[in-house]
Amino acid sequence: MALFEEQTRTLTVKLVYYGPAMSGKTTNLMTLHDRLASPLKGELMMLETKDDRTLFFDLLPLGFRTPSGWLVKFKVFTVPGQVQHDSTRKSVLSRCDGVVFVADSQVSQATNNGEAFDNLIDNLQKVGIDFQKVPIVVQFNKRDLSNILTESEVRTRWAEAPWPLYFASASNGVGVVETFAEVLTGVYRSLERESPVAEVLQLDEAGFISAALG
Repeated sequence: MALFEEQTRTLTVKLVYYGPAMSGKTTNLMTLHDRLASPLKGELMMLETKDDRTLFFDLLPLGFRTPSGWLVKFKVFTVPGQVQHDSTRKSVLSRCDGVVFVADSQVSQATNNGEAFDNLIDNLQKVGIDFQKVPIVVQFNKRDLSNILTESEVRTRWAEAPWPLYFASASNGVGVVETFAEVLTGVYRSLERESPVAEVLQLDEAGFISAALG
């Protein structure tokens, strides 16, 4: 749940990029860091193993000030995709306000995608988050590779799913900002249901997203 701090007039939003190992979660954050013009963009912090896979998490801090003087801070994390780091994934998911599930578009990764998504739902429930209420966006990454599922095949497989679906090539910057904007849309609408966010921040949905993207 987003944290409103009246004393400091700060709203902190936590977003998590989740998915199987090597699906492009870290590349998404690196591309966001390069492309967003957020006025309060901080350094991208990474912890990696010796084989360049993210061991704990990446953290991309962003933020802006609203017309009403509130500071809106975004903490954007990725989680390790490897099975042995499940406890870390649960820890990072705790109290998140939105999730981007990054799937690998390669045909050979279909099973890994399904297992990782099931793991996401399971871990959300374990940390007390209702997966039917938290904003989730599904991104099929690596569209620039060969031997990938076609968009039609992906849409058919996910036809019954309620979550927005995006296609991306994070290494080329395609679809990354659009995916981020979609999860921000879901977060704003979720905040609206919980509190008078527009009145407090003096920003409507479009203004909130525009300010976050810079």
